[in-house]
Amino acid sequence: MPAEESSAARRRDRSRATTAVSRALQPPLLAAGGAPLPDGLALRVRSAAGSRRPSTARSRTAGSPRTPRGGGVRRLYEQARRAWDRPLTAYYLILGAGLLITVLGLVMVYSASMIKALELDKPGTYFFRKQFLAAVIGAGLMAIAARMPAKLHRALSYPLLLGAVFLMVLVQVPGIGMSVNGNRNWLYLGGPFQLQPSEFGKLALVLWGADLLARKQDKRLLAQWKHMLVPLVPVAFMLLGLIMLGGDMGTAIILTAILFGLLWLAGAPTRLFAGVLATAGLIGFVLIKTSPNRMARLDCMGASEPGPGGSCWQAVHGIYALASGGWFGSGLGASVEKWGQLPEPHTDFIFAITGEELGLAGTLSVLALFAALGYAGIRVAGRTEDPFVRYAAGGVTTWITAQAVINIGAVLGLLPIAGVPLPLFSYGGSALLPTMFAVGLLIAFAREDPAARAALAMRRPGVRWKTMRRRIKKRPSGER
Repeated sequence: MPAEESSAARRRDRSRATTAVSRALQPPLLAAGGAPLPDGLALRVRSAAGSRRPSTARSRTAGSPRTPRGGGVRRLYEQARRAWDRPLTAYYLILGAGLLITVLGLVMVYSASMIKALELDKPGTYFFRKQFLAAVIGAGLMAIAARMPAKLHRALSYPLLLGAVFLMVLVQVPGIGMSVNGNRNWLYLGGPFQLQPSEFGKLALVLWGADLLARKQDKRLLAQWKHMLVPLVPVAFMLLGLIMLGGDMGTAIILTAILFGLLWLAGAPTRLFAGVLATAGLIGFVLIKTSPNRMARLDCMGASEPGPGGSCWQAVHGIYALASGGWFGSGLGASVEKWGQLPEPHTDFIFAITGEELGLAGTLSVLALFAALGYAGIRVAGRTEDPFVRYAAGGVTTWITAQAVINIGAVLGLLPIAGVPLPLFSYGGSALLPTMFAVGLLIAFAREDPAARAALAMRRPGVRWKTMRRRIKKRPSGER
């Protein structure tokens, strides 16, 4: 018993010594006046603080971000929204959609043009090889345009406009210009190659008009309607006059859409915008009313029968091709309408062959790609602070979107047949080259965004390696 009492006394003395040492090491608690609290009161304060620690931890846990309601669907939606708002979204959309439309167009040109080439005693790959060569050259132009700064694009605007006007004047010279399908808007380059200068006139109007409006905005002149209209509208009407001399109403409509797009981006008043629109509409009405061919095309909107003399043959067989495609089409290369039933199956009506061979799924995929390209162009134009980039990106987006709507609307029977190709998709090197250069413009503008530029810089191997080296902490020389 005495030994047990002595061991218990030693344990009590040891615990008291440990408590005294811990109290000595803790900083003293001070009252409001700065004087230290008594030992008993300080002990009660510390014990109360210790008892509150678990509740503090629980409050931090409660304050952490909770899993959104809705489970996985909500989480996927939030992840998709964050990915959609990333700086490089527009860059990847323009690059991916542009290349996918071009590649799918090459496949459909090969499928839709085989029978037409054999009818002309040419190899089955005749049109495909020409389109592939134009696509390769266009890819080079797109890469060059994507690497060019905005200042160089602005410097090219005036030479490009003068060159386009000169070539469009040459079209009207007898012996130099050529007529195709009743429209005199082609130049013969020798061999199987031809050039349509009006396609380059679209690109020239976009770049020149964007540079003109940007310089006037810098000088604060766009508030005056004279400076907004002159010389933009007179030059555009000069290009329209040269195009209409050859009878190409479809290209004139696209050029008018580009003009309206530039005026809208420049902030034209509603009265001024409506005046220009009414003038253009009146001129268009007169041109359509005085041409039996254009009136016949207008009468074929929504037609379900070829009509007397087959005046609506092309429009009706385009609907037949789409209707026979079903959900997933008859298969690549298995079109029936391209065997002489549908005129221009590889140019103006290639969308109908796409619907017949790839079905509704294929046509919706093409529409989705054009919608993505249009959205990305609008996003680039809306987020930039450079007026030239805003006008040029908006002009290119208006050009491609309006041309796609007019072509697809004509195939669906919702619009009159205007004779314009589907951008990046239909056969035609003269249309493909400037359009791919315009897509390169959008890529260059998307890269010039400060956030996108920083994101691209972080993806370079050298910059990424240096950043990783900064994050690695230096270890002692003896540590392994």
